[in-house]
Amino acid sequence: MKYEEAMKRLEEIVSGIEENKMDIDQISDSLKEARELIKFCKDKLYKTDEEIKKILETED
Repeated sequence: MKYEEAMKRLEEIVSGIEENKMDIDQISDSLKEARELIKFCKDKLYKTDEEIKKILETED
């Protein structure tokens, strides 16, 4: 999965909750999915940040 895809899915989940398009069971499942997507995005951002730092250090 790409970062952009994860963010798009998170936006869909938030929109569905805000617009009351989900029943209680769907909300529970969606929140579990959202938690996994948030972790994925955080990890991706952290790894990218570390890679950028390494590249910039080698150029000095």
